Amino acid sequence: MSLDEMADWRKTHLTKEVTSKLIGQEVVLGGWIRNFRDLGGLKFINLQDSYGERQITMKKGVVSDELFNNTKLGYQYCIMVRGKVKKFGNAPGGIEIIPSEIKILNKTPDKLPIDMTGETTTDLDLRLNNRALDLRSVRNQAIFAIRGELIKAAREFLFDNEFKEIYTPKIIGSATEGGTELFPIMYFDREAFLTQSAQLYKEQLSGVFERVFEIGPSFRAEKSHTKRHLCEIVQLDIEIAFADMTDVLKTLEELIYFVIKNIRNNQLGSLKILEMEEKTLLPELPFPRYTYDQILDLIQKKCKIPIEWGEDISTEAYRELENILPGYYYITHWPMAIKPFYIMPSKNPKYSESFDLQKGMLELSSGGTRVHNKEHLISALELKGLNPIAFESHLNTFDFGMPPHAGLGLGIARWLTVLCGLNDIREAVMYPRTPERLTP
Repeated sequence: MSLDEMADWRKTHLTKEVTSKLIGQEVVLGGWIRNFRDLGGLKFINLQDSYGERQITMKKGVVSDELFNNTKLGYQYCIMVRGKVKKFGNAPGGIEIIPSEIKILNKTPDKLPIDMTGETTTDLDLRLNNRALDLRSVRNQAIFAIRGELIKAAREFLFDNEFKEIYTPKIIGSATEGGTELFPIMYFDREAFLTQSAQLYKEQLSGVFERVFEIGPSFRAEKSHTKRHLCEIVQLDIEIAFADMTDVLKTLEELIYFVIKNIRNNQLGSLKILEMEEKTLLPELPFPRYTYDQILDLIQKKCKIPIEWGEDISTEAYRELENILPGYYYITHWPMAIKPFYIMPSKNPKYSESFDLQKGMLELSSGGTRVHNKEHLISALELKGLNPIAFESHLNTFDFGMPPHAGLGLGIARWLTVLCGLNDIREAVMYPRTPERLTP
C-alpha cells in the first residue's frame, strides 16, 4: 500500500480541543492509531496524539464506499483525519468524528514489539529497547505530563521567590565533590570529566545573585544495579546566600507543597490514569524533622536492625522505616565524617549541618549549610585527603566576600517515581542511562 502525502493538510485542533462545542464543525486531526475495531459494517478508530485521544467512526452508508472499503489500518499507523464532530456519549470526550478523508502518512509492522493497547504488560527492558514507541502509551503520557507540571511549577515557585535560574558547566577539570565516580572524557589534548554536580558553581553564583537554582544533568559513574540509581540524572539544585540549613528546609518543603498542589490542580487526570489520585496528596507542613541519632535509635528499637554510629543507613533499614514513616520527613545532623568537605560542621564537630529529605524509603534530596570561610574550606579538603590545589579556582572565589550560604540538590526522576507510584526509576526517564544501557 502506498503512503499519502501530507501536502497542504495541517492539524486544525489537538484531540483535547475537540469537545462538544465543536459539534457539527469540520476538524483535521493527526496522530497514531492506538486501537481499532472492525465490526463488519462499522469501524472504530481510537486516534491518539500527545494530548489525548478521540474516536473516529466509519459506518457503511454514512461515509463514502471508497473510504470505507479502501482504508486498511494497523496499530500505531500515523494518520491524519478530516471529518465532522458528532455527539456520542460512549466515546472519549462524549464526541466522535465522522471522517470524510483519511491520509495514511506512515505504517508499522503487522506485529509491534510491545503491546500498545494496554491490555497486557510488557517487560520493562523490552519497552526500553523500543522506547520511542513505548512513550506513546497512555500511562507514559501521564507520567511525563506530571513531570512537565513538576518542572513548570518548581520554576514558578522559585521565580516567585526571587531566585535566578543559572546554568553551570557540565565539562569540568576536576572532581566536584572529591569522589572517584566520574566519567572521563578527552577535552582536546587533556583529560576532563562529566560533572557529578552543580555544587561548586552554584555556591560561587550564590555570592553573585544570592538566590539561584538550576535544573540540569549530572553524571555518576556508579555501577549501581538498583531500581533507584541512574548514571545520568537531572537535578534541581538550589543555593541561598545569607542563609543556613533551617532556611533551606523551609524553602524545600514549601516547594514540594506548591508543586504537588499544581499537579493536583492541573494533572489530576494523569494521576487518575496512574491510580495515584488518592496517594499523591498535599503533605502537611512543616515536614517532621529527626536527627541522625533519633533515626538510628528508631531503627534499632522499632526495626531491630543494628547500625553502628557513623555508618550510612542501609536500604534494608529504610525499607523497614517506611512502615513507620511513610511520608515526607527530614533527617538532619549527619555525622561529619560521611559528608562532603563543603558541608559546615555543627557546634559539636562530630555532626554536620546537613540533611536528607526522605519519602518513605527513597532519599529525594540532600543539602545543608556550606563552609564559607576559605581557610576552613582548605582545612576541610585536607581532612578529606583532597589536594586544595585541584580546587584552586573554586577557592579563589572565597577571597571576594563569599557570604554564608546553604543549599540542596533534589533528584527529579526520584521524586517523579514517588509522585507517580513507579516501581523502577527508569520509568521516570525518557531515555535512561544505567551501567548496562547506553542505547537507545
